[in-house]
Amino acid sequence: MKAVVFYAPEDERVEDVPVPSAGEGEIRVRVDACAVCGSDLKAFHVGNPRIKPPMVIGHEFTGIIDEIGPDTTGYELGDRVVMATSVSCGSCVYCEKDLANLCANVAPMGYSYPGGMAEYVTVPKRAVDNGHVVKVPAGIKPEHAALAEPVSCAVNSCEQCLIKEGDTVLVMGAGPMGIMNACVARGMGASKIIMSEINESRLQQCDVFEFDELVNPGTQDLEEVVKAATGGIGADVVIVAAPAAQPQEQALSLVRKHGTVCLFASLPVGRNMLSLDSRLIHYGELRVVGTSDSRPEHVTTAVELIDKGLLPVDKLASHVMKLDDILEAYELMKTGEALRVVLVP
Repeated sequence: MKAVVFYAPEDERVEDVPVPSAGEGEIRVRVDACAVCGSDLKAFHVGNPRIKPPMVIGHEFTGIIDEIGPDTTGYELGDRVVMATSVSCGSCVYCEKDLANLCANVAPMGYSYPGGMAEYVTVPKRAVDNGHVVKVPAGIKPEHAALAEPVSCAVNSCEQCLIKEGDTVLVMGAGPMGIMNACVARGMGASKIIMSEINESRLQQCDVFEFDELVNPGTQDLEEVVKAATGGIGADVVIVAAPAAQPQEQALSLVRKHGTVCLFASLPVGRNMLSLDSRLIHYGELRVVGTSDSRPEHVTTAVELIDKGLLPVDKLASHVMKLDDILEAYELMKTGEALRVVLVP
């Protein structure tokens, strides 16, 4: 079968590899769509110590179960599935606390196990046993179902923000995950979405999503805009999806008292320290939370949001390309032209 294989930074190859089979407790999926994550792009350029090369990459995939291994229950041939692809061990202290996304022994698809940028992928027994395989209604298109995994990360952040009906949500950073956070927040009932982004072309991409305010803090006073839009009190929730210290620090002055600031984006190693005004946190009774990855229940919610038409998945999946086009996909992501590139075998 055809697959995208990572060998080393700047060395990924589309090549023929053996078709896997489903062993005991496993299922095999015939992949018909796999989205390209920003982490895939980063690994291509600088590598990732967690990837064990040569490795078939890709973790944002969907497909149809076409083989079920011995002693595997709960699934049928022909089921469309997606995954919570950071496979948990089920037995560490975090798994026992139902925090599988923080598993101490996590083994991600495309890193520890062969991933979904291929014609077929085998889902390991550990993933099946720990509930990482989520069924998808037949009516969802493959290129939309493939977005369930990245959307699930936004579901995790929005749930941690306790977003409720009528909230005003500010998202700082209009990259693909920032836009997904904004869309999920709206799908969960937020009545006003403010998007902040210093890259003008990325900000213009947001036009099609019809957010309430688009702000370029390089040319506008972001705090002034937020206060004007909220009667002077600040946003109920601020989600920082920009991997930079300045917006993470500024977020504390943009949220209302008793509001929530969510640090969605990670800062680069070596530039990861922040200077925060503790008085704002203390006197404003602010919640400052981090969010990382997602769990199976977040993927289930993502599938439900997509199925109910609460997310503009046709706009999020901006490009559909072939596996052979992986390097072109990376270029589209680097320039910011693409939101999510979805590859099909």
